[in-house]
Amino acid sequence: MEPEQPPLELQETRAAEEPGPAEPPHRHPVRLIVRDDLRRSRLTVFFRALLALPHLVWLVLWGFAAWTAAFANWLAVVISGETPTTFHGFLGAYVRYTTHVYAYLLLAANPFPGFTGKPGYPLDIELDPPARQSRWSALVRLLLAVPALVIASVLAPVTGVFGGGVLLVAAFLAWFTALVLGRVTPGLRDLMAYGLGYTAQAFAYSLLVTGRYPDSDPDAMLTRSSAPRHPVRLSFDDDLRRSRFTVLFRLPLTFPHFVWLTMWSAVAYVAAVANWLVALVLGRSARPLHRFLAAYVRYASHVSAYLFLVGNPFPGFTGRPGVYPVDVEIDGPGPQRRLVTLFRLVLAVPAFLVYGTLSAVLAVAAFFAWFAALITGRMPRGLRSLGAFAIRYGAQTTAYWVVLTDRYPHALPTTRIQTPDAAGREAAPA
Repeated sequence: MEPEQPPLELQETRAAEEPGPAEPPHRHPVRLIVRDDLRRSRLTVFFRALLALPHLVWLVLWGFAAWTAAFANWLAVVISGETPTTFHGFLGAYVRYTTHVYAYLLLAANPFPGFTGKPGYPLDIELDPPARQSRWSALVRLLLAVPALVIASVLAPVTGVFGGGVLLVAAFLAWFTALVLGRVTPGLRDLMAYGLGYTAQAFAYSLLVTGRYPDSDPDAMLTRSSAPRHPVRLSFDDDLRRSRFTVLFRLPLTFPHFVWLTMWSAVAYVAAVANWLVALVLGRSARPLHRFLAAYVRYASHVSAYLFLVGNPFPGFTGRPGVYPVDVEIDGPGPQRRLVTLFRLVLAVPAFLVYGTLSAVLAVAAFFAWFAALITGRMPRGLRSLGAFAIRYGAQTTAYWVVLTDRYPHALPTTRIQTPDAAGREAAPA
């Protein structure tokens, strides 16, 4: 799995209850709260699916009542422009309880949850009181919610449309990790937390608990998180503007890059084998091979960013650093553990599984971003950040298996990284 890191405390406090800086203007009315310490009981982990059965039955029964109440709530909002307090409390508890159940089932949290959806669970949802909503938006709410529900379905198994590949893979890996170590890694926990938080926002929007659209930006969902500094890092300087003309023809425009990337990949695979042998002998990658493979990883990231609308300008064909708005910084050759190098392909399998599901998320996000960019000439910030995270994880995965570094990819869904302090030490997680 991925290396152990100190627990990352996510958003835990309410600004209205404790002194501190004012909340930013983009503060979402449906917020993720994580108080989990990463420890897991091996006994309950082993029988987790069985233990969650009563909750899954109760969740189905509550779901029938919730969607009936949602119809009444829809009528109330269309007429009055506001959710009645009774419906807001009932539907809000349903959204919160759904999050608790799936957090327990998928090992994103440890204690057995209650059956009422009360606040206080280690992975929780905080809801603002009822607020005014647009009647026109409420009238066509289910239609407007389709993109968010599709993205939520690719992330989490809660909606059941596409099976929730990302969270299911993360939970599968976390299950083995927890059985062996008695804890889960921060990256897998936070990846699951992000998926459940976004799904909660999508449900709350669909049920008219809030009129605010779900925010897919991982950095907004996990507001106090930052990934430990990695030898392979994403750096981007993008203003979100997109050329409608190149967006319309983005796929055919990328075709020359597909051809060149395929040819480069064939050579890169041979170079990766040679680099693996060198690292086994010397304990580090050879500098010429490292330079060549780093350019390959960087170029593949440029192409992905262009194809999936995370970047706007047409990329070059050389993978040079610092020439594309969505770039990958790769440290020079460093010491690598020979035992890790020997079993590199086997160790990379979990990362490949995670990246495969993130690629599906990237494709779905790009599909909806394509329509948004054609209409507005801009890339939605949340979809851009989600895509950037997927590209960063893909670059780290590729760099790991071609033996550029023996640092495992970080699954924490963020584009922020820690920076070394004046003494050269990495800062503690925010």
